[in-house]
Amino acid sequence: MDTIEEIKRFVIAEFVPDITVADLDTDYDLVAGGVIDSLGFLKVLAWLEDRFELDSDAVELEPDHFRSVGAIAALVDDARVKAS
Repeated sequence: MDTIEEIKRFVIAEFVPDITVADLDTDYDLVAGGVIDSLGFLKVLAWLEDRFELDSDAVELEPDHFRSVGAIAALVDDARVKAS
């Protein structure tokens, strides 16, 4: 399973269980759409730290990094590059 699909599955399971992976556009604005709020941000961050071993101290955490599934995947990819 690729990173984008895995993030989509997490977002759907935790925040919008009434849609499918195919229904969640990779560029859909999760913040403006009310899917992720400040508590949701913390939940996503904790999951990323656990699932992808993301070191939140090593990456720049900005709200734009959590606006869409694509932005979250880019954050993960950037963290992987910095870790290697």
